[in-house]
Amino acid sequence: MLDPKLIRESPELVRAAIAKKHLAVDFDAVLAADAAWRAQLQEVERLRAVQKGANAAMAALAKGSPEFAARLAEMRSVSSQVKEREAGLKAAEETCREAMLTLPNLPHASVPEGSTPEENVVYSTHGDTAAAAPGAVPHWDVPGFARLFDFERGSKVTGAGFPFFIGDGARLSRALINFFLEEGARSGYVEVSPPILVNAASATATGQLPDKEGQMYETTPDRLFAIPTAEVPLTNFYRDEILDAEALPVRRCAYTPCFRREAGSYGKDVRGLNRVHQFDKVELLKWVAPATSYDELEGLRGDAERLLVKLGLPYRILLMCGGELGFAQSKKYDLEVWAAGQRRWLEVSSCSNFEAFQARRAQIRSRSRETGRTELVHTLNGSALAVPRVLAAIIENNLEADGRVRIPPALVPHFGKSHLAFA
Repeated sequence: MLDPKLIRESPELVRAAIAKKHLAVDFDAVLAADAAWRAQLQEVERLRAVQKGANAAMAALAKGSPEFAARLAEMRSVSSQVKEREAGLKAAEETCREAMLTLPNLPHASVPEGSTPEENVVYSTHGDTAAAAPGAVPHWDVPGFARLFDFERGSKVTGAGFPFFIGDGARLSRALINFFLEEGARSGYVEVSPPILVNAASATATGQLPDKEGQMYETTPDRLFAIPTAEVPLTNFYRDEILDAEALPVRRCAYTPCFRREAGSYGKDVRGLNRVHQFDKVELLKWVAPATSYDELEGLRGDAERLLVKLGLPYRILLMCGGELGFAQSKKYDLEVWAAGQRRWLEVSSCSNFEAFQARRAQIRSRSRETGRTELVHTLNGSALAVPRVLAAIIENNLEADGRVRIPPALVPHFGKSHLAFA
């Protein structure tokens, strides 16, 4: 959520942010809702002052006197008006809050202009994309793939995009999770095992609501949401709390299954492990001081990037343009791994700075021991990493002539073998 003071005093800055993100938002309606709420608040405060004055005047009058009776009638009339206006004020406040929740975060000044994936900036590229085996094929075309990753039976049991991981397919997935978590711990992140269902308040705090209802699975009648990423429960860990400023930054990592409806996805991008509705992911999250948040973003990106280096996979980093930023993000890097069989890049991580946007919604603050003052923290998160696409890249980049897949050396201690065989 944006600072209401910013909205009122710098509306053109907010309009420019909405335009840079290429979002359709009725900003005039937000301004009107805010103005209506403030007008009602002023009227209620005026009536409360009149009520207080009448009470004070009555205290100085003799009970039963005509003057006392007149003041009593005045007080009752004003009291009735206050109750009536307070009900209207509460409704106006809720309308204003709902309107404010439709406003996206402001993009950082370093975010490039653009509205399409082609306008994202290639920040850096690492590794040799031409070094893959000449026989590389899309992972779903490797003979025996369905024996380890059974999409057909998953579709029967649940629906499309919910595969079974079987035998060494499940084992390799678990090996990646363990590798990611242990590397996170080495980088100073404390492991957390969070809930995978969250309430609407949690989803609102991180910006999934009211922006992404159509992408989440919702339970009834409890109205709990299956998490699209561990970012949601992790960020809300400190909701409505004040942290010690001297303890910042706080770093956490978590493995969870993630659930996304991926409404509107189609075509080659959804083949095999490229895009599934349930997938495993390790998430890194930071609560940091505002003054250091962009240095912390570069560090977060480096923590995710180091995993791809250790796995020996070619990858590139994209600086996302305004139209490719999420609703709540101020700045974002995407890490994409090269899939040699498909001859394309697959996103495996997004590293984002939300500045105070999520913290204002969640009311997460820090307090200085020296001054006693509080301020909103900045929140950052990044995938480290999404398992299915990393699996796809390992299979496609490391496929050998005999049909086996060479396991990256850094992963062998976790997997227990040097090769993955589909037969």
